[in-house]
Amino acid sequence: MKEKQQNIKASKARARGKKGAKDSSTAVPAVVEEISGRTGFRGELIQVKARIMQGYDRGKLIRRNVKGPVRLKDIIMLRETQIEARRIRSKVMKGAFT
Repeated sequence: MKEKQQNIKASKARARGKKGAKDSSTAVPAVVEEISGRTGFRGELIQVKARIMQGYDRGKLIRRNVKGPVRLKDIIMLRETQIEARRIRSKVMKGAFT
């Protein structure tokens, strides 16, 4: 019985290792390489392209939405590296400045 429980725990640990972060408490650093524009209902999010620096997807360039101030070459910490944001289609800036 103990062996079966240990095998189940080991398989869960291996499955967790396939994601960008090793578990839910760790984050993966990524450096901002390009700022695409503002998105969100009121323009509160900034869409950026970031290159992952560590982990399973090291070197991968992904598009993410970031809340808060961000500049080029900033380092952002990502909890998840598998999910990518949809591309902004329109060039219209949303928010108070339209």
